[in-house]
Amino acid sequence: MRLLLVEDNETLAQAVIDLLSLDGHGVDHAPHLAMARDFVQSVPYDLILLDIMLPDGDGRTFLHDLRRAARDVPVIVLTARSEVSDRVGVLDLGADDYLVKPFDFSELEARCRAVLRRRAGTATNIQRIGDVEFDLLGGALGVRGTRIELRNRELRLFEVFATNPGVILSKAKLVDRLFSADEEVSENAIEVYVARLRKHLRGSRVEIDTIRGLGYRLSVA
Repeated sequence: MRLLLVEDNETLAQAVIDLLSLDGHGVDHAPHLAMARDFVQSVPYDLILLDIMLPDGDGRTFLHDLRRAARDVPVIVLTARSEVSDRVGVLDLGADDYLVKPFDFSELEARCRAVLRRRAGTATNIQRIGDVEFDLLGGALGVRGTRIELRNRELRLFEVFATNPGVILSKAKLVDRLFSADEEVSENAIEVYVARLRKHLRGSRVEIDTIRGLGYRLSVA
């Protein structure tokens, strides 16, 4: 998935980027609100991690503006403030969740998964698509009784397809969903990952169709 991290602490930001990148996510980093506003104007993010105290303003203003503009991208607020009133305030502004600093990185990962599950309308990390079982947390597919471990980029690509069944996704859109702005990636990389997923899905009723001139679509035969 494509995430935006709005955080001015470079040490913390780099640690979070390293963690999420290892999981196969594309992460853009904005150390201040002006850059964050530029990013959200051009990229459809799956999740935003938002600090409150930033060099050029208050993250709550950014959150308020997002919701006023009817942008429903999930937002997890990262805050050093532990008072109940502060936490209630960001939730009332439209945050989906919050984490009080300092936080454990495993909790950050779990909260990201939980927010994305809620937005997708699912209660668990296990999703059934046709005769395939997709284990998001375990990073695997269950195909005809066989468990297939996915590499990180394969996992994130299948996650995009699984959350958009029947939708035609262009190569450019898939690149945007999987890679950060700093990564120089050609659309040929998507062809490689799609080929790997097709090999994993062989023998199941789940297929990734090529829609000539448009992109790819997940379907169930």
